[in-house]
Amino acid sequence: MARSQLTAPTLILSNVQYLPPVSRIAVAIAQTVLTWDMRRNGRRALKSLDAHLLRDIGLSTQDAGSEAEKPFWRD
Repeated sequence: MARSQLTAPTLILSNVQYLPPVSRIAVAIAQTVLTWDMRRNGRRALKSLDAHLLRDIGLSTQDAGSEAEKPFWRD
């Protein structure tokens, strides 16, 4: 199966290098949590699709099942 399209939007902070170190860490953690949440929600939605909808998006039930069973932290 092709790489998942469930990617989080990138936080746009043009001057992130000028933030204090603790703030940079906080931004990185927030981005990671956002990515994990989007993966979890997307995989739940994928799990709920029936066979004809999966065919519409070009996935087999096996591909959808294996993607839906991945833990949220795996890409």
